[in-house]
Amino acid sequence: MNLFFHSYGKTGRPLIILHGLLGSADNWHTHGKLFGERFRVFALDARNHGRSPHANTMSYAEMANDVREFMHSHNLPAAHILGHSMGGKTSMHFALTYPELVEKLIVVDMAPRGYGRQHDYIFDAVTSLNLNNFTSRKEISEALSANIPSETTRQFVMKNLAREDSGGFRWKMNLPVILRYYNDINGALDSPTPFIKPALLLKSNKAGYVTQEDEPSIMRLFPQARIVGVDVGHWIHAEAPEEFAQIVLEFLLSKGEYT
Repeated sequence: MNLFFHSYGKTGRPLIILHGLLGSADNWHTHGKLFGERFRVFALDARNHGRSPHANTMSYAEMANDVREFMHSHNLPAAHILGHSMGGKTSMHFALTYPELVEKLIVVDMAPRGYGRQHDYIFDAVTSLNLNNFTSRKEISEALSANIPSETTRQFVMKNLAREDSGGFRWKMNLPVILRYYNDINGALDSPTPFIKPALLLKSNKAGYVTQEDEPSIMRLFPQARIVGVDVGHWIHAEAPEEFAQIVLEFLLSKGEYT
């Protein structure tokens, strides 16, 4: 799987960034540039997302292996790994499976537990559209607004739109496969062996993706984890960019254990 990526910075330790469901590496441009002042940053498009290849299957084991292959092909013996939401769960799976490839782990607003189907209204809105009927992004936004009233969420989803050579639109993500594996993407993670290196879990204090009840399972799998709450929604890096960057850089630049 030859993943598409953006790179930032030419010196420092490698830092790999993994986006969330229906996101892409493009979502991380601002922080990629900022972190690139200290690290060699690689923001990846997951399989079936953005400009990465489409595949017929989509599991965390496969997405973690995609990252392992990326590191091998770019001669990266180890890296810091940062993942948000689905990317956070991929990063957890990667750290538990390939701990020798991870220096420090950062998980943004995701616990290792299973989740319910929280995106069906988005999938319903997207699949109900016949893109052949639209000539502008504004028209598509208006059509989506009935089922996706939040303009922020709507604009996030519409970043998946691409222009055809003919002038029409298409979705960049592989929606049929994402839908087929959606329950697996929402599934829980577990491992008989914990990841014992430094870890940071940034959680939204408002979104409810990570709760106090999740902390025992987090600490069992990631006993060196520090859990930090931020008073914004699920997209912490977008809603509190400066606070997010400060917390992440403090963790990555700290020496030894992070307590």
